[in-house]
Amino acid sequence: QPELSSILEQIGRGSFFSRRSTAIEMEEYETIIREISGAAAVLSRNNVGALIVLTKETGIVEYLDSGVHLDALVSANLLTNIFVPNSPLHDGAVVISEGRIYKAACFLPLSDNPNLDKELGTRHRAGVGITELSDALSLIVSEETGTISLAKEGELRRYLDPQSLVDILGEEMISDVKWSDSWKKRWRIEFRKREEKE
Repeated sequence: QPELSSILEQIGRGSFFSRRSTAIEMEEYETIIREISGAAAVLSRNNVGALIVLTKETGIVEYLDSGVHLDALVSANLLTNIFVPNSPLHDGAVVISEGRIYKAACFLPLSDNPNLDKELGTRHRAGVGITELSDALSLIVSEETGTISLAKEGELRRYLDPQSLVDILGEEMISDVKWSDSWKKRWRIEFRKREEKE
């Protein structure tokens, strides 16, 4: 944990991942994305609703006044515990910025896009809404169905499995790296091992 903390402190200051990546730094990114995807898998299996926002270049500070400041390491255990029903921070969004869990229990602006599926509730509309106002990504887990979705630029991609989420987050958040098939294959193997252990 101290080593991971030191690594995360060096990750880009203006976005989730902003430094030019090298093969060594891929390990850093892998850890964080895998923790997020692992949390999504657990939350999905247990039909626990969740909204996780990953900031990139565009700041969203003006929308976070309602949140509780955490500044914590990104871990699957912490993320799943935050969203446990009736826990103090479960209602609202978790915001991950600069490689750390920045805030929890944030209430975000809702999308008023009339083309969104009418069955989608407040959590999904908030997830889409923040991506209409910034370049952030929103990960949403449905409380009713356990469905994993990802919003980007006001568009919602639904029915993702945890491994697809790993691939997409890698492609979206590690923009300076050629996201090669060899890396995708490695991540799939590692993620499968993690799932088997759980």
